[in-house]
Amino acid sequence: MNTTTWTVEGMTCQHCIDAVTEEVSTLPGVTAVAVDLEGGQVSITSEDALAVSDVAAAIDEAGYLLITN
Repeated sequence: MNTTTWTVEGMTCQHCIDAVTEEVSTLPGVTAVAVDLEGGQVSITSEDALAVSDVAAAIDEAGYLLITN
């Protein structure tokens, strides 16, 4: 298992949590998604490492912005 935490901009409410969780959960191999609304972070547990572009696309589909440094 692989767990990675990402910073996401624009989340403000329970709807945001639900939307991000729903979209990220559709990525192949994802087994768990935990959203920290106050910290603006999403922790994703998956069978293998996920491509940044795939995570960014899922976050974008939910209506938010993945912050990569």
